[in-house]
Amino acid sequence: MTRLLLNASPHGASSRAFGMAQTCLDEHARISGDAETIVRDLAQFPLPAITSEYAAAITSREPDPTQFALSERLIEELEATSFLAIATPMHNFTVPASLKLWIDHVVRIGRSFASTPDGKVGLLKDRPTVVIVGSGGFHTGESARQPDFLTPYLRHALSCIGITDVTFFLMQGLVAGSEAGERAVTACRTDLARYLRPLASSPR
Repeated sequence: MTRLLLNASPHGASSRAFGMAQTCLDEHARISGDAETIVRDLAQFPLPAITSEYAAAITSREPDPTQFALSERLIEELEATSFLAIATPMHNFTVPASLKLWIDHVVRIGRSFASTPDGKVGLLKDRPTVVIVGSGGFHTGESARQPDFLTPYLRHALSCIGITDVTFFLMQGLVAGSEAGERAVTACRTDLARYLRPLASSPR
């Protein structure tokens, strides 16, 4: 059993969301037994943008398979995992560009989803997924002062490829003073512990 951690924060390992995701995976490993954890830092090692050659291959009846090499590697990496964690900030109301590029490579017609008369159908197996969102301001609750396009967009993008078991954990107000930041971190840690608790009582 392999776990995959995607980090989209430009702050890298010093990101609070990344640290929380790492703690979550460490606890998941302790509960479920030893397994490899793959960490892909999308900000420190950004993926290339979609090229015109890739776009042409997507729409071609006889595509050049070499154009899908990176996409295939990322999809296979995802397929090999039984637990996915995504640590991301909210940038301008939605996901940062680094995470959007990963989505662009992984969401691929005929490979990770099929187009049907009723819409897109995911071709990948579902797996438990946690998304830890760090934001300087507030986008839910009584203190919300901005819209949230990240949560519905990411939920829909993942469901498009077959991943629907997605739980979001929000750390809001991280730049609203040290006390507000600590409250957000503590609340997120408590929620994650509650999320992982049923695994401890489940047979391995």
